[in-house]
Amino acid sequence: MNLKEDRYSRFYLVQEMMGAVDTVRNFDPACSKKVAESAAECGHLLLSGEGSSRIMPAKNAIRKAMTWGIRESVHTDGAHQSCEYKLDDYAVVLASNSGRTKETLMLANQLKASGNGRRFGVTANEGTPLEAACASTHVLRCGWENAVAATKSVVEQVLYNESIIRNLAGRDMDVRTLAGKLEEALTLKVNPKIVEWACAAPTIYFAGMNDGVAEELTLKTNEITRRKSDFLEGTYALHGPEEVMQDGDIVFVVEPIESEYEKYKAVFGGANVNVVAISPVQTPFTTVVVPDAGDLQSYVDLCAGWNVLVEIGLALGIDLDKPNRARKVGNEM
Repeated sequence: MNLKEDRYSRFYLVQEMMGAVDTVRNFDPACSKKVAESAAECGHLLLSGEGSSRIMPAKNAIRKAMTWGIRESVHTDGAHQSCEYKLDDYAVVLASNSGRTKETLMLANQLKASGNGRRFGVTANEGTPLEAACASTHVLRCGWENAVAATKSVVEQVLYNESIIRNLAGRDMDVRTLAGKLEEALTLKVNPKIVEWACAAPTIYFAGMNDGVAEELTLKTNEITRRKSDFLEGTYALHGPEEVMQDGDIVFVVEPIESEYEKYKAVFGGANVNVVAISPVQTPFTTVVVPDAGDLQSYVDLCAGWNVLVEIGLALGIDLDKPNRARKVGNEM
């Protein structure tokens, strides 16, 4: 994928995916210090939002928080479920690119009515209803996207939430080095065999840790390729789904667990399913080898997955910018 060829550059989606590089390069991790300070004071943080505004932004942050063992508790749920919770002692981050998402506004207004002053909005626009309902709002610098599928905004939301955790943990974030690795992942050549397998697959599966990467790519598969897809969390792929898998299905495994290589071979081989790994190291499977970004690897894996999905979409002759039914704002107030 690149911006030098018209088959790619004519799509807003590709332009915005490539725009993620500068979004990362220009990100200031200090922008979330106020939220981190608030979470440190109360000891609890809820990261809410709908769809792509929550899947990876929240789950990547939670995985980092648990891995690093910060003392603050970090949780996520959608707005409807979060409205059932007692959140008086929580700092709450409410993400909505449009600032008009119905469910997110409902939670923000409930928190406001209850007197919770730790309401932090994240949007891609200024002067939105969400900003009016929150005590403080961060406006993403990536700008509004024209393609229906959110891309660079997802990356910035992930960065924002992770920066909260890093500020709590006292850890730096090397965004400039990360930006270069994202560019490599976005422009690497995709094996044509992978595209051929995916185009012929009845279902496209993504397996991986519960940090939002594989799950977000599952959603993007629907929006970009219009194919059925499913997310298999952790080692769930090894615990029964083969019963309904069809000949020719494809499973993309994000950073497969080395100790499970033989099990993957046995399970998926028996189901006649094609297996593709997305990993910074070569695996026994057909592998999309990506740059190693250390504890920021999830961003590289996501961008490599985007790259693959664009190639699949183009091979299927799809308008990458305009799904038939999906809308830019899923459930608008």
